[in-house]
Amino acid sequence: MKFKRITAEEAACLIKDNDVVGFSGFTAAGCPKAVSRAFAKRAEEEHTKGNPLKIGVYTGASTGDSIDGALARAHAIKFRAPYQSNPDLRIELNNGGANYCDLHLSELQQYLRYGFFPKPDWAIIEACDITDDGKVYLTSSVGISPTIAHLADRIIIELNKYHPKELAGIHDIYEPADPPFRREIPIYKPSDLIGVPYVQVDPEKIVCIVETDLPNEIGAFTPLDEVTEQIGRNVAEFLSREMKIGRLPASFLPVQSGVGNVANAVIGAMGANEDIPPFEVYTEVIQDSFVQLLKEGNVKFVSGCSLTLSTPALQDIYNNLSEFKKKIILRPQEISNSPEIARRLGIISINTALEADIFGNINSTHVLGTRMMNGIGGSGDFCRNSYISIFTAPSTAKNGKISAVVPMVSHVDHSEHSVKIIITEHGIADLRCKSPIQRAETIINNCVDPQYRNLLNEYLWLGQKGHTPQNMAAALAFHDTFIKTGDMRNVNWSDYI
Repeated sequence: MKFKRITAEEAACLIKDNDVVGFSGFTAAGCPKAVSRAFAKRAEEEHTKGNPLKIGVYTGASTGDSIDGALARAHAIKFRAPYQSNPDLRIELNNGGANYCDLHLSELQQYLRYGFFPKPDWAIIEACDITDDGKVYLTSSVGISPTIAHLADRIIIELNKYHPKELAGIHDIYEPADPPFRREIPIYKPSDLIGVPYVQVDPEKIVCIVETDLPNEIGAFTPLDEVTEQIGRNVAEFLSREMKIGRLPASFLPVQSGVGNVANAVIGAMGANEDIPPFEVYTEVIQDSFVQLLKEGNVKFVSGCSLTLSTPALQDIYNNLSEFKKKIILRPQEISNSPEIARRLGIISINTALEADIFGNINSTHVLGTRMMNGIGGSGDFCRNSYISIFTAPSTAKNGKISAVVPMVSHVDHSEHSVKIIITEHGIADLRCKSPIQRAETIINNCVDPQYRNLLNEYLWLGQKGHTPQNMAAALAFHDTFIKTGDMRNVNWSDYI
C-alpha cells in the first residue's frame, strides 16, 4: 500500500494551534484513539512552556476518553460540536474553558457543507481497511466521516486491526446533494440500501496512516433496576394498547431508541411483550439489547449509525459477521437521523428526559437550567417528526430529593407541541389532544412520584388565569429550593407568592 506509515506522535505534530479537526466515530464506537492521545500529551507539554495549542473539534456525537477526555484534561479544545458526554469535558465546558455548540445531530454534516461552521483542516478517521485508490472502510460507526473526509484539506487514517476487515459491507454511505439540487432520500423501509460500503476520498489528501490495535472505549451500561424495568414495561404496555385500539398497525412500525440503561430496559421489555410482533429499528445508536433481540428473532432488522456495544456484544457480532451483516446496516448520521425519513417511515421515537414540566415541555440537556450535561443529541431529530414521540424518565433522582417533573422546566429542548407521551415508573401520560390544564392533570396523576403530587397540584392552582396557568413568581421554585436546601420537597409556596 502506497500511503506513508508514521507513529501517532509524529502525526500529532502535524496539527497546529487553531486547526479544526473532524474525527470519525459516533459515541465511543469507531473513534480514533492514538493521534488524539498523542496530541493531548503534546498540548500539555506546549502549555507548560507557555505556548498555545488548541484545536476545534467536530465529531459525530460523543466520543471515547481518548478524544474528549484526553483533550479536555489537556485544555486543548477551543470549540466543540455537536455533542459530548465526557465528565472532564463537561467540566471544561461549564467552566468556560471551551466553547460548545449543542446541535441536532442530523444538522452538522449539512451545516459544514453549507459553510455555516468553519471547514475542517484535518479529518482523522478510524478504518478497518483502505485501498490505494482511496476507498476507506470504516469500523463500528459512520458519524460524519464522509463529510469531513471530503471537506478536510488533509486526512490521517488510523488503521485499527482490532476491527476485522470483514466489516466491509455493513456500511451504507450516502451523502445527499445540497439545496437546490437535493432529492428525496430513497429509504422506504429500514433495510433499504442506497449508497456504497466505503467512503471514497482523494488519495492525495491522505497524509499518513497510523496503525493501531485498540478496542472501543465503551464501558458497561448501568445494570437495570426495578425502576428502569418498570419504565420499560410501561412503554411496552402503552404500545401494546395502541395496537389493540388500532392506532398502531398490526405489523407495528420502526422504532428509534435513545442510549442508556432506560433505553435498554425499554427495548428489552418490548421484545418480551407477546403482543408486540417482531419489529424493525431505524435509530442512531445500536445497543446491547438490540443484539439479543436480533438473535431471538424479536427484532428483524436494525439500521443505525454506530455499534455502541459492550465488548462481549461487539465480539458476538464480529464472531458471527456473516449473519449479522444481513440484519444490520450503519449509515451517516444525517441519514440515520434524517427528519424526512423519520416522518416517512412513521417512527416510534423513545428518548430519555432529564426533566419534564407539568405541561409537557422537556429539558434534555441542562442541570438546573445552567450546567450542560451532555447535549440534545438526536432526540430532536426524531421527536418532532415521529409517528409517536415518547419521553421516559425515573420520576425522582438523588433518593427523592429531585423530582423529574417540575412546574416549569429550567431549559427547554423539546416543546409541548412535539411531546406526545411521557412515561415514568409510576405510569403513562398521554398528552395527545389535550389542553395545557388537561396535560398537567394527566402528568401529575400518572407520572409524578406520590411525594410530589400535592405540591404540583398546589402549584397548578396558584397559576395565573389564562390558557397555560403558570405563576411566574413560583415557576422555578423547585429548582430554587433545591439550590438553597438540597431537596425539592422543602418547597414552600408562600415564599414565592
